[in-house]
Amino acid sequence: MPRGKKALTHLDASGKPKMVDIGGKADTRREATAKGIVRMQPATFNLIYRGQIAKGDVLTVAQLAGIMAAKQTATLIPLCHPITIDDVSIFFQSYEADSTIEITATVRSTGKTGVEMEALTAAAVTALTMYDMCKAVDRGMHIENIRLVRKSGGKSGTIALE
Repeated sequence: MPRGKKALTHLDASGKPKMVDIGGKADTRREATAKGIVRMQPATFNLIYRGQIAKGDVLTVAQLAGIMAAKQTATLIPLCHPITIDDVSIFFQSYEADSTIEITATVRSTGKTGVEMEALTAAAVTALTMYDMCKAVDRGMHIENIRLVRKSGGKSGTIALE
């Protein structure tokens, strides 16, 4: 292994996939926050905030979908550990000037492994649900910039990426 390079933890010595053994790690408080943006037409933005999308209350349904998705991350992503989740929160910030809604998903757990994938999954599924609920009126919506913005806990401590 070249100096300064980290080995990939999800591969065994022969290059085959393996789950990381976290059995020897201590439980710590873990938190991760991910964000994403849904960009839409101004008319779609207005329909969402007037409660006039035919499929229902877009933000409430999308919020619930994101929470449910965080809890199912291990069934969606290979080699991701099933973990106990203490809390999931999904918040929306709307920007009428450019017809965007920013999603912020935060996941908390006390355990042996981080919750970055759960936060990213929550943000992505929240955005996908918004798209699904609004696609009949705006097929040109964009889901953009889904990314991890903060994580804390574990050996690496706190990392702020935004």
